[in-house]
This record gives sequence, C-alpha cells and structure tokens, in this order.
Amino acid sequence: MAGHSQFKNIMHKKGRVDAKRAKIFTKLGREIQVAAKMGGGDPGSNARLRNAIIAARAENMPNDRIKRSIDAGTGAGSTENYEEIRYEGYAPNGVAVIVEALTDNKNRTASYVRSCFTKYGGNLGETGSVGFMFDRLGVITYPTKVANADAMFEAALEVGADNVESDADYHEITTTHEGFIGVRDALEEKFGEAEKSEITWRPNVMTNVDADTVETILKMVDALEDSDDVQTVFTNFEVSEEDLAKLAAAG
Repeated sequence: MAGHSQFKNIMHKKGRVDAKRAKIFTKLGREIQVAAKMGGGDPGSNARLRNAIIAARAENMPNDRIKRSIDAGTGAGSTENYEEIRYEGYAPNGVAVIVEALTDNKNRTASYVRSCFTKYGGNLGETGSVGFMFDRLGVITYPTKVANADAMFEAALEVGADNVESDADYHEITTTHEGFIGVRDALEEKFGEAEKSEITWRPNVMTNVDADTVETILKMVDALEDSDDVQTVFTNFEVSEEDLAKLAAAG
C-alpha cells in the first residue's frame, strides 16, 4: 500500500528508526532461530531460514549475529524456546489489526498486547476475528532496472505468480502463501536476488479513517512494535490524501 510507506516515513521523521535498530535485530534473530529450529540450519534446504537471512541482511544485521541465531535454533547456542502466536482485534474506528509474535512467555506477550489495544481505545479479539479481512500473500519486489514490465509479467506468471504490478521504480509480484517459495526461487534464478521478499497479510477490505484516528492508530502500532516479542503488525486503514498531507506536515 502506498499509504503504508508514507505512514512509515512520517514515523521515521520522528527519529524512531535508529532507536529501533537493536529491536529490529532482536526480532530478526528470533525469526532466524525459529526457522533453524523448525527446518535445520542449512538455508539451502530450509526456505524459511533462507528468507529470514535475506531479510536480516537487508537490515545490515552482522553475519556473526546471524550465525549465533542459527546456532541457537539448532541447539548449538541459546536454549530459549520461542513460539509463534497471532493476535487479532480492532483499533479505534473498527480498524482491523493483526499482530504476529514470537515469544518464550505467552502470558507476558498477551498481557502486553492487550494493554496496547486497551490504552489506545481498541479491543483484542479471538484469533480469526479479523483475519477474513486480509489475504495471506507472498510478495516479491524487484527494481525496474532488472527487466521491463512485460518481461517481468511474463516471467512471473510462467513460474506460478498470481499477479505483477509495475510502476516507475519497482515490480511487485504477488503469489499465494503456499506458492511463494517456488515463485521466488524461480525468479531469483532468472533475475538475481529480489530486493525484498516476504509473506504478508494484505487487507481485502479497507476502513477509512480521519487524521486524528490515524495518529492514534500509529501510536498503538508503534507501542506494539516496541515489544521484542512482536514481529509484525498489519492494519486495514486508509486515509484521504488531504489528511495524509496534514499528518506529514505535523511530522
């Protein structure tokens, strides 16, 4: 979503990026550790681990820290045991929220997530309460310099992608959750490593909100992401260009 990246830019102006660098590494390390525990420490045969390492390198995570996380997952290092949990609920104005977490203490994480929803006027629901408003997709991104739009479209559909959208800067290839790894690997064999590739929740129903509500939701998302346990937060809100401009000016 174009708006999503602009909201991130607004938050970046407030100086939060550098402050969160350590937390980003912690979250990436947990994902690498869980992936290695589930599928082994060889990224060549463990697609989830390979994807986690690619994401970590994109954030300039040091190689020794990546190795420590792999070792922890395979039993050669830390004995911490992380569990995947998804929380679902509503932010103000009926905005749907999905929170993905990796935690070694479910009670601690649930308590923290619930407190964030409550503090900002939201309601934590049952798993599945808002998931139907999102599609689980694989998203692969390439800069336009690797191929023109027609060539990327043909190549992506040939290897099983669902759709390709291109603009002046990027090609965005979407796949099913199940087909993501196969499509990504086939495209990387042809075009080289993707700039970004991930499994994500993309809203299929949007909720319109005003600038004041957006500000509250962004504070709630920021508070959730401040937890080392929380990996990612997804929402389905959208805002008018006018209100977006107000937010950018205020930032």
